Amino acid sequence: MTVVVEIFTDGACVPNPGPGGWGAVLRYGEHERELHGGEPTTTTNNRMELTAPIRALEALTRHSVVHLHTDSTYVRNGITQWLPRWKTRGWRTAAGEPVKNDDLWRELDAAVRRHDVTWFWVKGHSGHPENERADRLAAQGCAEAGGRAAPARTAATGRRIRSGSTPDLPGETPVTDTFPRLHARTRRFSLGVPRGFTVAPDGSRAVFLRTRSGTDPVTCLWSVDAATGEERLLVDPAQVPGLPGEEDLPAAERARRERVREQAGGVVGYTVDAAVERAVFALSGRPFTVALTGDPQVRPLDVGAVEAVVDPRIDPTGSRVAFVADRALHLHDLATGTTTRPAVPDADDVSYGLADFAAAEEMGRTRGFWWSPDGDALLVARVDESPVARWHIADPAHPDRVPAEVRYPAAGTPNAVVGLEIVTLDGTRTPVRWDAGAHEYLATAGWDAHGPLLSVQPRDQREVRTLAVDPATGTTTTLHSQTDPVWVENVPGVPARTESGALVRVTDDGGARRLVHGDTILTGPDLQVRDVLGIDGETVLFRASADPTSVALYSVAPGGTPVLLSPADGLHSGTAAGGTLVRTSQDLVTAPHAVLVTADGTEHPVAGHAVEPGLSPAPALHAFGERALRTAVFLPSGHVPGTKVPVLLDPYGGPHSQRVVRSRNAHLTSRWFAEQGFAVVVTDGRGSPGRGPEFERAIHGDLAGPVLEDQVAALQAAADEYPDLDLTRVGIRGWSFGGYLAALAVLRRPDVFHAGVAGAPVTDWALYDTHYTERYLGLPGGESYTRSSIVDDAATPPTADAPHRPLMIVHGLADDNVVAAHTLRLSSALLAAGRPHQVLPLSGVTHMTPQEVVAENLLLLQVGFLREALGG
Repeated sequence: MTVVVEIFTDGACVPNPGPGGWGAVLRYGEHERELHGGEPTTTTNNRMELTAPIRALEALTRHSVVHLHTDSTYVRNGITQWLPRWKTRGWRTAAGEPVKNDDLWRELDAAVRRHDVTWFWVKGHSGHPENERADRLAAQGCAEAGGRAAPARTAATGRRIRSGSTPDLPGETPVTDTFPRLHARTRRFSLGVPRGFTVAPDGSRAVFLRTRSGTDPVTCLWSVDAATGEERLLVDPAQVPGLPGEEDLPAAERARRERVREQAGGVVGYTVDAAVERAVFALSGRPFTVALTGDPQVRPLDVGAVEAVVDPRIDPTGSRVAFVADRALHLHDLATGTTTRPAVPDADDVSYGLADFAAAEEMGRTRGFWWSPDGDALLVARVDESPVARWHIADPAHPDRVPAEVRYPAAGTPNAVVGLEIVTLDGTRTPVRWDAGAHEYLATAGWDAHGPLLSVQPRDQREVRTLAVDPATGTTTTLHSQTDPVWVENVPGVPARTESGALVRVTDDGGARRLVHGDTILTGPDLQVRDVLGIDGETVLFRASADPTSVALYSVAPGGTPVLLSPADGLHSGTAAGGTLVRTSQDLVTAPHAVLVTADGTEHPVAGHAVEPGLSPAPALHAFGERALRTAVFLPSGHVPGTKVPVLLDPYGGPHSQRVVRSRNAHLTSRWFAEQGFAVVVTDGRGSPGRGPEFERAIHGDLAGPVLEDQVAALQAAADEYPDLDLTRVGIRGWSFGGYLAALAVLRRPDVFHAGVAGAPVTDWALYDTHYTERYLGLPGGESYTRSSIVDDAATPPTADAPHRPLMIVHGLADDNVVAAHTLRLSSALLAAGRPHQVLPLSGVTHMTPQEVVAENLLLLQVGFLREALGG
């Protein structure tokens, strides 16, 4: 078992600049050691903060797994955000100036590379025992340096807290394949990344979510001051009394998190009043409030005997909280403490205030109720699932448990019947009327200053109709109708309205997805609009791509041109209010990070606690062939030119997702596979977003042919560019659509692909959901399903011209999105055709694999399988 060396450091300088000192506490198993030292000449607090971890890491005599704790925002931001960019710029800042203290930053960079270091930030002078000890040691070093000439650069003392001889803190034997464990423990390096920002309307502060470290899965609620950049912890679930040791989530909340692929726990969502002075959230199905200004005391809501609260939302005035429990809508008055139920289901299959499966999984609508701006009424979804087929998901590892029943609208079968009602505080309910028979999908809903606003779609998705609602009568008026002979894309954030009431929407025009304000197109054909993030007056905040590998942040107002608010390269998003912008960013060099930008341009980085992965992807990006297929290529770092290398394709390959983007974290797993001895090729083919409507719609009627053809074309182009790619040893791996593509590749093109790993693959499209499948293939029974499904391919015996290739299939048995029946049907067909294969069933695992042991070993098992199959 790996024993971690815990290091706690601090620095001091009195006065600053002046004589300085540093201190460190090192803990290994049952043993501890204290280090301190000083600098008698003029130095600075920042230099001492840097010196402390350098000297502590130098004290380790062998390679070690280290958890290093610092209270220095300077060190934290440098390590997690600035250092990689400084190195790429030759140790210069973005302004071209030399990096301050670059001598120590270089020493620290070298010291960190000798170990497996995970960084943690602790708040200084807050009672943290080890931090207080490091602080006292730093003060001792500073006093010694200031009182007399320092005898040496480093002084050290040792303190043993258990009997036994420990002359030094030993380092661990170098650990092999540490990336899979770190990748799993950090939830793909997503923990510790700030997210979910809300800016106060006056721009004075922002509220956001972040875990306390890069390995802690419990999400906390924080705020950051726009004037100073100072952060404040508002809610730490670990400090909330009365909660169970592990989260006990209601079934509806578990389903909500599965739909949005939420991997963390704790406060994973919150809502605020219009003034951003109070927030509401749920923990283990219990609702809580917290003041966002003043004393942030967390208060539970006394909702009586109600259990398993889902989606609590505070009204804009801060007076009431609405939530769903037992499929009914509840209202809780914060002043009186009373709870009422204004919308109660009249049948077992009816719910109020929840999103139906198709909306949550495929339309991006996870909500089922919306407050009016005045807080005097709600727009509430009524969902009747009685027409939807009942599917049962069993856990074979626990045959004593009753299978879970889910309502799953498979292609060609009935959807849930979704309606809307206006519900007032006194319980008056007014149905919203539209032609739901012709437009059965409620794609979006909301309530702005002009009233309720919806968008609805027919089942064939060839129209999106935008409707305004009269809240007094429930009647609807069509504001706009967009049609397309193939399908109309639901773009996140639209429709919306400006302060003047102008409709903001997105249209496909001139080969581009373009932003429209009223009747005026605001963006040119050079930008592909991805989504709308917000509206301030008449100004629209949105994201768009000039190049498909990047998504930049823009704003635009009528009569103006789009203003770039982020770097052009990378993946960026943001939210703004009161002149303050919070921008979140990813690029090819650094971890995902956030910065608060004030109206005068002052930037305050928001702390990021994500663990550094220990490798740099450094993909070579290409645009291959006549279709300019965006492709990333990774060669092993120790590759010797002239040596043939087995090839691994690592795509997603399907709609609504990209792999070839300018984001470091998007490529970490591909780089790790490359370091295992493969040349890795990742390609976004037809159907992927960011290339314009025609490129996306090229897969209509055939989810197999174009995507597979593009993978083969990119592979051949990559081999032309990199002659060392061994095309006699080609593997492919993927998950979800990527898993489908992997199985498709080895079954239909065994002349090109020699092994595949298919994770959670769709194998029979008639088993997948209505909204997704019918958009591309129409109703079941046509040739499009025959072309796209692969069970028949698996059932065909291999021949000399089409030999069988090794295939590993992985599937979570608790998956309620791509159910395990897909893999079981594929396996049965393979067996009937005499095709040997491996099936790895994951008990208790859904479409996600957040479990640490599962996620880690999946990577290792795939490498082992591919090495054996390809002889790598």
